[in-house]
Amino acid sequence: MSMTGAADRGPIGATADEIRRRLQGMIERGTLHRGQKLAAERELAVAMGVSRSTLRQALGALEESGAIRRIPGRGGGTYIATGKVERDLSRIVGVPMLLRDQGFTAGSRVVRIGVATAGDRAAEALGIGALDFVIALVRIRLADGVPISLEHAMFPAELVPGLPERDLGGSLYELLDAEYSLRPHEATEYIEVVSASSDEAAILSIEPGAPLISITRTTRDAEGVAFEYSHDLFRADRTRITVKVKGTPSSEKARLRGRVVELVP
Repeated sequence: MSMTGAADRGPIGATADEIRRRLQGMIERGTLHRGQKLAAERELAVAMGVSRSTLRQALGALEESGAIRRIPGRGGGTYIATGKVERDLSRIVGVPMLLRDQGFTAGSRVVRIGVATAGDRAAEALGIGALDFVIALVRIRLADGVPISLEHAMFPAELVPGLPERDLGGSLYELLDAEYSLRPHEATEYIEVVSASSDEAAILSIEPGAPLISITRTTRDAEGVAFEYSHDLFRADRTRITVKVKGTPSSEKARLRGRVVELVP
């Protein structure tokens, strides 16, 4: 997806700015809803009473601000942006519940599922041997049909027999609870910003080198048994990290309670 940077565009004309403000107002009022595909430029220009060149200036400004996204090619078009997904680090929930709670339609595509040896890093996190078997799962997570994250997860094979034969399109935590009585009680997460490789960019519909929020997580049950080691790559342009911190009124932590932390590339 190619986007022209703000620095490459000149200022738009007064008429184009008026159209931009009209469209922005329709988005804010909900007249144009999240994920909606706009009419073709010719039709939209007629409806707004302006030339196509003026409309394109207005759409370019809206694209720069993130209010819309334009997908080139056959079957593409101009869409109202779906907004950012808030990833609350204060809760241990699966992506489907996270999305549903925020009004998105959740979806998944299984890229790969199989048995593998743990390797040193996963073995250390899961408390098993490097040559012990794990179930390795790779999925693409979707929000309103658009890729938002690439998920790599490993589970000790002895804890989840038959997992590859299960329906893996929904919430893994709900499945692990229902089928294996594994419930997340505590998770340790490490977060950093990385650049998308060519393959990751192709999967997530972004440009190579675009920023991704990398979250590496180890999840344990109430008995302290580690049953999940995962590495998720979230699109930075569609994800916002939130943290809720409790403390006494006089503490610095209390002043940070409920603060939203946004990672800006």
